[in-house]
Amino acid sequence: MLAFARLPFSFLVSSLVLACTALPVQSSEHDLLVLTPENFESTVAEGVWFIEHFSPYCHHCRDFMPLWTQIAREFEAKPDPGIRLAQVNCAVNGDLCAQHKVDGYPQMNLYRNGEFVETFRKSRNHDILTNYLTSHAEPRNPHAAETAQPSSTTVEAAEPENDELVQEFASHKDANPGGIVLSLDESNYQNTIDEGHVFVKFFAPWCGHCKKLAPIWNQLGAAMQHRLTIAEVNCEAHSAICKKASVTGYPMLIYFGGKGSGNTEYTGGRKFDQLKAFSDKVSGPGAQELKFADLEKTVADSPVFYLFLHTSAQKTIFSQVMDASNVLFGSPAFYTSTSSAFYDHFNIPKGTAAILALKDHDSAVPAAVHTIPALITTTSERQELVDWLVRNRLPTALELEQDNFQDIMNAQHKPLVVIAPAAKDSKAATAKAVTDLARQWRDAKETAPVVFAWMDADRWGAWLKSMYGLRAGAGAGAPAVVVANHARLVYWDTDPFGEKLQLSQSSLFPTINSAAHGTLAYKHSENVVERLARFLNGKLISLETYVSTNPWHTAFFAVAVLVALGLGVRRLLADDDAREGGYYRKGDRLD
Repeated sequence: MLAFARLPFSFLVSSLVLACTALPVQSSEHDLLVLTPENFESTVAEGVWFIEHFSPYCHHCRDFMPLWTQIAREFEAKPDPGIRLAQVNCAVNGDLCAQHKVDGYPQMNLYRNGEFVETFRKSRNHDILTNYLTSHAEPRNPHAAETAQPSSTTVEAAEPENDELVQEFASHKDANPGGIVLSLDESNYQNTIDEGHVFVKFFAPWCGHCKKLAPIWNQLGAAMQHRLTIAEVNCEAHSAICKKASVTGYPMLIYFGGKGSGNTEYTGGRKFDQLKAFSDKVSGPGAQELKFADLEKTVADSPVFYLFLHTSAQKTIFSQVMDASNVLFGSPAFYTSTSSAFYDHFNIPKGTAAILALKDHDSAVPAAVHTIPALITTTSERQELVDWLVRNRLPTALELEQDNFQDIMNAQHKPLVVIAPAAKDSKAATAKAVTDLARQWRDAKETAPVVFAWMDADRWGAWLKSMYGLRAGAGAGAPAVVVANHARLVYWDTDPFGEKLQLSQSSLFPTINSAAHGTLAYKHSENVVERLARFLNGKLISLETYVSTNPWHTAFFAVAVLVALGLGVRRLLADDDAREGGYYRKGDRLD
């Protein structure tokens, strides 16, 4: 009792709060069956049982409770359900949960006649759970059960259709239920980004751009209610978090997809509509079912999208492809289908698992096809698929504008970008010429990553001239187009024959291939002073990174340098003092 009295008041209060939070999951409130070590084995010894192992302190369990209650009551109301539902409170009966290898909450295990069958690993969605329970139920009167249910239910349970697979791998989390910006600190940052589906603003209170973005960020939080978690980190108060996230400036906006899904820095515009458009992409479903009747409309509305063709039996391949597609972060759209009409339309052998990249509003011929002949069994095979998805995510031809500049010029796979200035009176003609060249490049099955683009010469004239020396209608002998590598800030304005580049296949295609293979001399987009400043800045950043990641090495080198300097100074002083054997003679003194 004395030890209890010495406990901090805050600890007693927090314990009381936790105890209160456990109340909503008691069976007395929801009239649900909760098993204990005394009755677990005898209860599940006969028939099929689906057991939820939960903790009252787990917010996922509390969020799941209404759905569990609904499904439990639906099955209990059936005259012959063939399966029973119950719960185990792991906070009270931890040994029982450990005995059944429960390693997370909520965990749902299936038992048949007292024997463990499997752990439910699918999405906690009403339809998926109901279909799962129905497929494993063993009614006492099977004939009555078959009469009560349409035959299609049994078929779907045995061989799920594509839309069921899509639902199974879709996220059903209720993100951002309050429609507010979540403040992250050391207590919740790691769990939040591990869970994923979160868009984070890293800021500093003194940063002017951060202050300007703050009301827009709050507006975005409200707009993405129930769809996407919008969060922020104050880097002045939580510098360790920002260092871990490799924040190099303010504000920095990063979308985290969750464990295994990676993250991507948002580099687009900071207006609300631009941020909302990006948020809509990443918050949408990872995959959508595409009907063949909707193909033409989807192609007309989308400059680029992926279509994954597979059979309903290829569940493992479907899972592997969905996992790899997380690298896209919702852009471009990713569709799936099992329809034989798509196989016939695109001349793909039926039964083949294949991903089609459809671009440039062309519904007849895919820009690229990636075939998956068998299961992905090695890391290199998965990386090959990821690289293919990244490499084909951009349209072949487009107008380069402020809204898409970062996505194109700083794309992850570092493409070469063909840039042609387009004057107001010739913009349509330039756009057509660039688009035709892009189509010819695609039809030639060239492999170098490249995007063909035109730019408004009236709006971007100064930038085009300072970066590449480009001017629309500059006259004979002047380059009408350049090939740029923005990742390296270099460009090419002459072909391998020394002639100025022109908007033609004979001029551009050899230049692109030579530039991609590094056999053609390039020019710098920056002058000497800018390149020197960038070089020094890069060295300083590398030094800062080394110091922060190797503090003990840095300290050792610093001490070693100081010792060496001290010894050097001492040696110099000793040399100055040395006179004939190292001693001063009285006659040598000036005083």
